[in-house]
Amino acid sequence: MPERRHAAQRSARPSLRRRLLTFLLVPVLGVLLLDAVVVYFAALAYSNRVHDSDLSDSALTLSEMIGNDALRGELTAQARFLLEYDPDGRNYYTVVSDRHGRMIGNAELAGPGEPVATDSPPLLYDTSLGHRPLRGAIMRVPNHHEDGDVLTITVAENLRDRHARAREILLLTLPIEALLIVAVLSLVWFGVSHGLGVLEPLTARLSRRGHDLGPIGEEDVPVEILPLTRTIDDLFARMRNMLGLQERFIADAAHQLRTPLAGIQLHVERYEAIADPTQREEALRHVHRLAARAARTSAQLLALTRTQSPDLPDHDGMAVIDLSTVVPEAVAMRVHQALALGMDLGYEGLETPCLVRGDALQVQEVIDNLIDNAFHYAGRGHSVTVSVACDGGDAVLAVEDDGPGVEDVFLTQLGERFFRVPGVDEDGTGLGLAIVESIAERHAARVIFLHATAGGLRVELRFPLQPDQKAG
Repeated sequence: MPERRHAAQRSARPSLRRRLLTFLLVPVLGVLLLDAVVVYFAALAYSNRVHDSDLSDSALTLSEMIGNDALRGELTAQARFLLEYDPDGRNYYTVVSDRHGRMIGNAELAGPGEPVATDSPPLLYDTSLGHRPLRGAIMRVPNHHEDGDVLTITVAENLRDRHARAREILLLTLPIEALLIVAVLSLVWFGVSHGLGVLEPLTARLSRRGHDLGPIGEEDVPVEILPLTRTIDDLFARMRNMLGLQERFIADAAHQLRTPLAGIQLHVERYEAIADPTQREEALRHVHRLAARAARTSAQLLALTRTQSPDLPDHDGMAVIDLSTVVPEAVAMRVHQALALGMDLGYEGLETPCLVRGDALQVQEVIDNLIDNAFHYAGRGHSVTVSVACDGGDAVLAVEDDGPGVEDVFLTQLGERFFRVPGVDEDGTGLGLAIVESIAERHAARVIFLHATAGGLRVELRFPLQPDQKAG
């Protein structure tokens, strides 16, 4: 039962070979069937031409018989046999005089419904006798045995012999058609099987790759599947990027969390080894501080990894946001923390919209990291100002403080991962400005580190304005 179920699953899977054969064989069979129909009707047309010629000859023969011998009411038995003989039935004829009416004949045959000129070639037309369709030939000739009289001669035959001849021709061609069908099907099957064989070297090469996520390349890839392999290469590139981010996160986490975790373990052992309440309380304070540092480091490592994820939209795929609305809302959410730290947090902005293409949540994360950086390094009693302005074709988001600032030699290193300005006592992760740099890059923005007018640090993010605002 499992083998039968597995075979059923294989047959239900999409098959490129089956799809190609279906798209090739069905039209080919249709064309061959159409060819058989065309052959039949071509044979019927040929049979009609032959029989029409014979029918005209019969009309002319009857005309000569009448011209050679005066009509005495009947034809000779030999002449009647020649006119009426038909292996599938019988033929029909009639001779009508303009003066004397019907003179000889074996049926009442209707005319063509149009005038027939005297001494003209036989006129071929379709007629019927009862419910039987006939093909007739009619002509008018002078009566040589009576001046001024004109004879109308009509000869007709049924259509069965015509169709029988067409079927015979079709049956003669059917073996050739069958051989052609077999040949075409064999060629199509061979062509599809041989054509799919060009994928075998590529399949073999991919099976030997193992865990290699490098590009497939195009040296042995057929042109028709190049879009597929290029899409796979793009997928491999994204996977390499994701694995690289994962490996970097693990390495960074191991590096940055080693010190606080080791410190926590040390102070916990110290807490257990001493009995002095004052020293035990100090050890607990160290544990609390190191645990907070580890939590902050983990959160910022995750935030940095998220900003570098390839799944996030690029600059062109982002929506249009208004910095004059997003920024003050983000600043307002940090006022209570500034009051608790004894710091002055303010905002200076525009009364008109400042439109850029970006992600509001990521812009808010930029503001949070810049404010956190200012809070940590400016210190209690200082002020932090967040501002939004337009400068030429840029929207400028700036955060500056009046703290001790950063020496010129270290300005160029700000934004590097895990870099902290030497001599600063505050515990930091060195990731806040790196997160800002990563988000700015995704927004096609530039990050500039400057000295603030009040002596502290000024960080500017310059976003490209929307085209309509540049024109304005």
